Amino acid sequence: MTDATRRGRGREERAVLLAAGLADLAVSTIGSAVGGLRGLLGRSDTADLVRDLEGDLTARGRLALDRYTRVPPAHLEVLAQHVQARRTADGGDD
Repeated sequence: MTDATRRGRGREERAVLLAAGLADLAVSTIGSAVGGLRGLLGRSDTADLVRDLEGDLTARGRLALDRYTRVPPAHLEVLAQHVQARRTADGGDD
């Protein structure tokens, strides 16, 4: 067996182990979530909790969208705005 073959198997093995680890994490997370959900369903203030959860999820979604979709302003444009503001504050007309 050549080194390239061993390295290929090593990569494949690592990929399988990573996938198995992710699957295990997902299963345990789902299990914990289901257990927590069962506990929540027995509470008398479930409607309030659902309302709070909806608000939290909406805010989290807004933050996530802003993080990934908002385009930052151009660097030179920001610098030009700072220069213009400084000139205005100093009373210059340049």
